[in-house]
Amino acid sequence: MSEQSRPVGPVPRDVLLSWPGLDVFRRMIAGELPTPPVCVTSNIFLAEAEAGRVVFEGTPTDAFTNPLGGIHGGWIATLLDSSMACAVHTRLAAGQAYTTIEFKLNLVKAVTTASGKLRCEGRVLQFGSRIATSEGFVRDAAGTLYAHGTETCLIMPARG
Repeated sequence: MSEQSRPVGPVPRDVLLSWPGLDVFRRMIAGELPTPPVCVTSNIFLAEAEAGRVVFEGTPTDAFTNPLGGIHGGWIATLLDSSMACAVHTRLAAGQAYTTIEFKLNLVKAVTTASGKLRCEGRVLQFGSRIATSEGFVRDAAGTLYAHGTETCLIMPARG
């Protein structure tokens, strides 16, 4: 199913509370759950998911350029945060929630509209009972590194 034909909206809260995190992402990829609105707004979409790992892909467009003509760092941060946080989310059991408490990114190569589609792989480094850490890498089709980062998330029981 193409991204354009999928319904857009938040995943219903009861679904998030009753399914393990990996099931949510697999169902998003299969088109059984709506695409989150932030994906449409940012042109960043979920491409792969497995336990402790996700890949988002995004194509920078003129809509995200800064006054100098490069892609705004906030767009790159969104790509990294989505990948790193969602990698943690794939490890959640039903009834668990999380929130990002810190993330850091390093921009190592300028992103422009000529960069083409970028992929960001997020991976869990450590998943504890209360804290999880993850890392992410933004690369183009040739494997050139544009940015990388780390994230810390707080794990907690979900509230209905």
